[in-house]
Amino acid sequence: MEDHDQIIPVELVPRIEPAKDLHPESTGISRDDLELLRQASDGYKRLKQEIAKTVVGQEDVVLPALTAVFCEGHTLIIGVPGLAKTLLVKTLAASLNWEFKRVQFTPDLMPSDVIGMELLQHDQATGKREMKFVKGPIFTNLLLADEINRTPPKTQAALLEAMQEYTVTSLGHSHPIKKPFVVFATQNPIEQEGTYPLPEAQLDRFMFSIWVKYPSAEQEVDIVLNTTDARQVNIDPVFNVDQIQAFQRLVRRVPVSRHVAKYAVSLARATRPESAEADVFVKNYVAWGAGPRAGQNLILGAKALAVIHQEPTVSCGHVRQVATWVLQHRILPNYNAAGDSISAANIVTHILDSVPEPDYRS
Repeated sequence: MEDHDQIIPVELVPRIEPAKDLHPESTGISRDDLELLRQASDGYKRLKQEIAKTVVGQEDVVLPALTAVFCEGHTLIIGVPGLAKTLLVKTLAASLNWEFKRVQFTPDLMPSDVIGMELLQHDQATGKREMKFVKGPIFTNLLLADEINRTPPKTQAALLEAMQEYTVTSLGHSHPIKKPFVVFATQNPIEQEGTYPLPEAQLDRFMFSIWVKYPSAEQEVDIVLNTTDARQVNIDPVFNVDQIQAFQRLVRRVPVSRHVAKYAVSLARATRPESAEADVFVKNYVAWGAGPRAGQNLILGAKALAVIHQEPTVSCGHVRQVATWVLQHRILPNYNAAGDSISAANIVTHILDSVPEPDYRS
């Protein structure tokens, strides 16, 4: 990310309370799906408890992280050193019971170090030599790309095909990545030397960007105490792979009304300074706005949020709650914004305040 972004927590809407006493007749979805909604909501509460064993605070990060998992979205986590970004992802993988691999991105990291390579191997049974593909760490359920902006663009780009197509190509041969597969990447926003900012095209591959804020004073005391004693923490798996995949399929089945979809599209279009939907504030402070993928991710994220909160359908409130996660890294503020200390988060907040919800009858 460029230095025009700031760590500004934005509380968009109050927490959406889970629906009570849902019935298929009133929701239009099956009893099996209602049971899955209950399991997802209960599991989220247990996941928070497991993650809290090792990560103090950061509740604002746990919700978007699990929301991204439920809709198979990749996530960029941005924050200064020492805010438990890596620990959070590692603990999340353990609580999901997923295979987890971590790659420390450095300036000398090569694409083959991430995706794998073809090696000449000798078959002792036949005596023949042949090229065989040796899989890299990207072949896992949850990949942590630690400090992704410390590696050159060539290696950053090696992630693109896997993140979008769930395949890796080597010497003309495609190797599928088994689902579920999610990439979490971390980034330090305060250091510029020796870094390679992610281009906009690659940033767009990340469904969410999450800015991790500093803990409160009391939380920081707890962190010091918890990390300087002799306690051993065991993380208990909350879900298995089949359950997560069932939740991911359920997210796709959650109904969305046309007026909610219009609202998501309106938010995305309002970020584009050349669009008729953009107001003077956006035209003055935005160089480049969000593309069509933003609208898709707003709806998918809202669907996943509805599942987590045991809601049988998506509301505009769900869209508003995921808007900062989806839009913040897709907005490029211009020089005017830098001069007036206007960040991408400020622009998203303005858009949420200025774009009205459409009439549900339209």
